[in-house]
Amino acid sequence: MSFQRWNRTFEGAFTGPSSLEAKGGVYVIWCKKGESWTVLDVGESADVRARVLSHDRKDCWTRNSTGGTLYYSATYTDGLQQQGRMEIEKSIRDAAKPTCGDK
Repeated sequence: MSFQRWNRTFEGAFTGPSSLEAKGGVYVIWCKKGESWTVLDVGESADVRARVLSHDRKDCWTRNSTGGTLYYSATYTDGLQQQGRMEIEKSIRDAAKPTCGDK
């Protein structure tokens, strides 16, 4: 399943990070409480699945999802190098103001 947000197409939102693809993109970690969705974190990687599975901010996601469910989504950026992914990440961070991570 996919959805549109921040002028990008995202795959997800999945209840587990293993559903993310092992390719380059920008990922968004969400918390859903009732009908409310909150962005907890945004990042970029050449391998979205591996990055999210081994992420150093998982504890922040868990702390900030109390009473809610974590979800994972990604927009894949075939052909973009790290600088391009970082620009997308920054624009999403600026718009969403995630709880976890500073960039």
